[in-house]
Amino acid sequence: MRKYPVQIAALLIFIFIAASAVSAQDKQKRVKNKKNTPKGAIMLFNGKNLDNWVFYLKDQKVDPAKVFTVKDGLINITGDPFGYMRTKDSYSDYQLHVEWRWPAEATNSGVFVHAQPPDTIWIKTFECQLSAGNAGDFVCMGGADMNERKDKSSRVVRKMAPSSEKAVGEWNTMEVICEGNTIEVTVNGVLQNRGTGASMSKGHICLQSEGKDIQFRNVFLTKQKK
Repeated sequence: MRKYPVQIAALLIFIFIAASAVSAQDKQKRVKNKKNTPKGAIMLFNGKNLDNWVFYLKDQKVDPAKVFTVKDGLINITGDPFGYMRTKDSYSDYQLHVEWRWPAEATNSGVFVHAQPPDTIWIKTFECQLSAGNAGDFVCMGGADMNERKDKSSRVVRKMAPSSEKAVGEWNTMEVICEGNTIEVTVNGVLQNRGTGASMSKGHICLQSEGKDIQFRNVFLTKQKK
């Protein structure tokens, strides 16, 4: 008597149990992330789609839907061509929380705050640098300025501490506190930069496409109490 049907049934049961376990783990992770989200936070990314965002690419012939995608609750950005996705709304006086990782290779990207219209490849904004090894640098783009930019021949204000970034594949956390004309950037719990006298105190928030693949999750902000 053949036992193949019994073996197949056993295999199917094993696959079902394994899939259920993975699904349970994913659900636990989602619940954990939800618990870690502060009460009253403004969710800039809902984990499902990018309806809250506007896209701009240097190569206007490229479909943004091929560069900026959502899969398994993560924002995936290819890094090519150069560009960014920005919030439809503008914000001021907030603490921004962003988590990112390099899935394959440490490369380049950035988080923009106080971005000003119109959309252009060198939009007027303060970039909180994510470039590997330099996360926490400020880049004053499009005419943006701050007191700490002493060398006017350079747009960059270097971070204050050694790199606090994690290895490829691991998740990093950046916190950006914007209060009036002051901007503070913390990377994985280390204060990396503080800019004062910023020339803008309100604007859009952007995630950059520059380099290669990068992933984002848990993108939200909380309003600063006045």
